[in-house]
Amino acid sequence: MLYRIISLLGIFLPYLLSGQQLQSLSDTIPSEIMVPSITVIGEQDGLFRFTPGSAQYVGQAALHSMAPISGNEVFRTITGIHVVDEEGVGLRMNLGVRGLDPDRSRNILILEDGIPVALGPYGEPEMYYTPAIERMSGVEVLKGSGQVLYGPQTIGGVVNYQSIDPPVEGQRGDVRLRLGEGGMLHAQASYGATQNGTGYLVHVLHKQADRVAYAGYRINDLTGKFNLALHARSKLSLKISVYDEWSDATYIGLTQTMYERGDQDFVAMAPDDQLQIRRYAGSLRHTWQIGTDQHLTTTLFGYTTTRNWQRQDFSSNPLATNSTGVVWGDPTIAQGSITMQEGTGHRNRQFEVAGLESRYHQNFSLLGIENVLDLGGRIIMERALEQRVNGTRKNAESGALIQDEVRTGLAASLFVQNRWQIHPKFSLTAGVRGEFFTYDREILRNVFAGEVRDTHVIADSRITSIIPGIGANYTLAQDWTVFAGIHRGFAPPRIKDAITAAGTALTLEAETSWNSEIGIRHKSTSLWGLEATFFYMDFSNQIIPVSESSGGSGTGLVNGGATLHYGIELGTTFQFNDYLKPGHQLEIQTSTTALRAVFNADRYINHDNIPININGNDTPYTPTWAGTGSIRYGWKGQFGFQWTSRITGSQYTDEVNSILPSADGRSGLMDAFWIHDFNAWWIIPGTQLEVGASVKNLTDERYIVSRRPQGIRVGLPRYFSGSLHYRL
Repeated sequence: MLYRIISLLGIFLPYLLSGQQLQSLSDTIPSEIMVPSITVIGEQDGLFRFTPGSAQYVGQAALHSMAPISGNEVFRTITGIHVVDEEGVGLRMNLGVRGLDPDRSRNILILEDGIPVALGPYGEPEMYYTPAIERMSGVEVLKGSGQVLYGPQTIGGVVNYQSIDPPVEGQRGDVRLRLGEGGMLHAQASYGATQNGTGYLVHVLHKQADRVAYAGYRINDLTGKFNLALHARSKLSLKISVYDEWSDATYIGLTQTMYERGDQDFVAMAPDDQLQIRRYAGSLRHTWQIGTDQHLTTTLFGYTTTRNWQRQDFSSNPLATNSTGVVWGDPTIAQGSITMQEGTGHRNRQFEVAGLESRYHQNFSLLGIENVLDLGGRIIMERALEQRVNGTRKNAESGALIQDEVRTGLAASLFVQNRWQIHPKFSLTAGVRGEFFTYDREILRNVFAGEVRDTHVIADSRITSIIPGIGANYTLAQDWTVFAGIHRGFAPPRIKDAITAAGTALTLEAETSWNSEIGIRHKSTSLWGLEATFFYMDFSNQIIPVSESSGGSGTGLVNGGATLHYGIELGTTFQFNDYLKPGHQLEIQTSTTALRAVFNADRYINHDNIPININGNDTPYTPTWAGTGSIRYGWKGQFGFQWTSRITGSQYTDEVNSILPSADGRSGLMDAFWIHDFNAWWIIPGTQLEVGASVKNLTDERYIVSRRPQGIRVGLPRYFSGSLHYRL
């Protein structure tokens, strides 16, 4: 609820107004660690500005050229990231970094303007809410050393969305409209103004579609940003946002026979399934420029997310009781059909998160060596309220309470990192973060041995972990830099896994790994740039939840095991502007990833009643190679186009690396696929009106994008849309 966020902000408001925090960093960045900057609450410095490892940034110009339907298109251009589509329009984000399971992006820390956005940053990091790419001016991704400054999830990497800020000075506004097949309408408007350091920006977004691939949806998204200059060295920034979504999301996918028929790719098998999400968020950030080389930033934030999901019951048994009479697929093949049943399961959840973070930055000289110090701490409180309500009809909106529980967590984190410029060509960065996490799970009602019972089962745990990291940069020659680093990967155990459905308490350890990389970076101001990185990630206990979203039973049980991930990432940029006639701009970009991610210890899986040792098998949903290439052309800022091609290698979809598809469609090798997108825009001369046209999957490639959660998902077919953009 919004009033809860406001009350949380009010607790700390007197402290913030008493006076201290950050402003923009003013020191010069040495060339060997230059990372393109982003804007975070009006500041001009990147969140990963002093990062010694691999990091990539997609800016506003690239977002404009891609004209993405969802953020998935953006993340596919970044090396080392694998994106799995779920419903075709990116409402649920599934990102995997360097071979990690992409299910709900749970292995990545997702931030917006430096603030976590997951349901519960510590206990339940799943991404059921995804920030809208339409209101972003950039996205940055950190995969290597330097993650010790962020948390709690630092196994796969850190993604930071950059939302649009108020103008630096004066006024700015625009209106955008996008229309597409399937009744798609995306409309947005923003307006902001700044005078004498005090400004505001309001952004309104409405998205709807009757049916695009698997999704029909109605989304409203409102964001307001306000900056207040308290005095010359102090500024206060407030951000408030409201998100409301209805979509006919479902977990049911195609059986293998349905896919082979080819005429039921996007059929609505459960038309009464619907997901409703409402999110209120607020943050207050105070910045204080203490001196020329010191500043302090303190951020108070809070958000609440309600996620209610109604899903119809179904069975793979054609003789299942309580059938509605609707059967999909081939009932003559075992597991080859889906029988729809009377009855619904309502997965109703509410999450509340509040946090306070303070960061101090200072440049100083000690014994003739230039230093850059960053230190700080954060406190996060989170609570989850979860209920399962079973209805007796296929479209029942309520029913009997089957499960009821409350999960709470309290976390504290302290971090420090220092960079030593030991030589003009060599710098060393080292840091450490301490994580302290306590959580409780209280089950008030559940199903035990087939019986619904009121109970009072409690489990709790305390986690303490130290996460170190170190990185180095060496300038070989002008514009050429070698970097290397190693850090401890860390993710706290999910609170929901603390007790089994049978009422047995579990003691789960944190998920840990050692992540290392070495690479070379070339950045030229004229012709070309390059970044090549070799990475190596060694997990001692990667936790694999058996969630419904990952195709499992959803009981909350986990499997643990050692995995090993290694590979090469290569990104290049070629700019030919200086070699063309004035007014012409041409840029070519490529990103390529080749990797192996394998189980690295003996572990036996019961497959067809035969125990199979999966040691050495590939981890699921890990293509061994993937690549993206784009050609972007512009003429005098009045006309332009971009062609983007992406290719994804074949993938195993289960731990035993099944090649032949199962009848239910949930396992079997997924073939490689190659997709082409095209976007063009034109500004009508003498006006501020831009007209655009876009086509996704130009060749209408038909391909399997996923075999989970519960069956085959087909990728978005050829899709046309057009746009209008008017700048005020």
